[in-house]
Amino acid sequence: MKLIYSFLFAWLTISTFAIGPTGNKLVSYTLWNTVTKEELREKMKKNHVPKALLNPKYDVDIYDITYKSFWHDGTSILASGLVFMPKGVNKPMAEVVYHHGTRVEKGRKKNISGVDNVCLGLAVDGYLVIQPDYIGLGHGDKFHLYQQYKSLGQASVDMIYAVREFNDTFNIKLNQQLFLTGYSEGGYAAVATNKLIQESYPDLKVTATAGNSGAYDMEGVQSEVMFKKYERPHYLPFLLNGLNEVYRMVPDIRAIYKPPYDSIIPDMFEKGKSFKEIDAVLPEIPKDMLRDTFVQLYLNDSNFILHKALADNSLCHWKPENPIQLCFCKNDEQVSYKNSIVARNGMKKLGTKHITLTEAGKKYGHNKCALFASMYAQLYLDSFRNGSKYGRRGNAGKRMLLAFARLGIKP
Repeated sequence: MKLIYSFLFAWLTISTFAIGPTGNKLVSYTLWNTVTKEELREKMKKNHVPKALLNPKYDVDIYDITYKSFWHDGTSILASGLVFMPKGVNKPMAEVVYHHGTRVEKGRKKNISGVDNVCLGLAVDGYLVIQPDYIGLGHGDKFHLYQQYKSLGQASVDMIYAVREFNDTFNIKLNQQLFLTGYSEGGYAAVATNKLIQESYPDLKVTATAGNSGAYDMEGVQSEVMFKKYERPHYLPFLLNGLNEVYRMVPDIRAIYKPPYDSIIPDMFEKGKSFKEIDAVLPEIPKDMLRDTFVQLYLNDSNFILHKALADNSLCHWKPENPIQLCFCKNDEQVSYKNSIVARNGMKKLGTKHITLTEAGKKYGHNKCALFASMYAQLYLDSFRNGSKYGRRGNAGKRMLLAFARLGIKP
């Protein structure tokens, strides 16, 4: 009998250790695509990308995985994402969670998209790359809670755990370096994930975070776009839809909008229209889609629930324990560079020591800034992989090539 109890105790101990603090996460995985280093080199040649800037070392298998995560009320749901796994790496790898920019459509495209190429650029250089779809996107359950830090962070944390189960299946070894990066909503999501890990997941340790062009100051800088001409007005109803789900500002989301937007907006989001289709039917000034009473409550009542919702999801007033870089472009028309300035100042005021501001370009708008910011992010992450403790600007030769590219000079 003692032998049986001893065996049972040992089995429970081993099982608990294997499951980890959050239980088994991985549900399923399928091979989605494979890209060889030769294919990528040919693509680089076609697009005039110099080898000195990116030299593919490995073929990459891309897996589509489904895993367990949580809805905002704590109920279990399914989420999805992509894993970019370099083949033939004979040493432990650093792990990068890459957070994509804003998407309104669910599902998965059949072909590799622009943001997937950024992940490929990291993977062919020997990083294991994780790209969460976020809650409510990809082929996960529910709908997306746009710019809500706990939801975005939870999707990333649970995918990290799921991918570690996935790694066990393929005998993938990690070197204990965990990096977070992304662009636009993804820049916000990277910083949000860092914050959530620091608050709630002590078994995970972030090595460094590179947030690019994120709207970190939701309560301040970014809220100002409601009141002026803005080329992406769909961001506002996308945000309000998720905030209303969590904060219950009104019983029915339609009550926020003026006619005809009270019918048009919910219908277009429910039908999965693209952001271009949604933007085409919205007013140039976002607040003009809202009822006057809602706007006046926001402007005149500091206790109005929308103020609390935006404050809860601003990422400017916490102290990262790991190094962090915030990259931006001065001419970004969608996410003001001031978000990064306010976030840096707020973090430094609380005692953050290793925080870097990097300007990817003065003249670039939001879309073009993405390429340069992503490259500066990789240079920053590479410096840790090459032995830096607190982060450096990275390889001087690559920085020179980026400087030439920014000036429009062919390297």
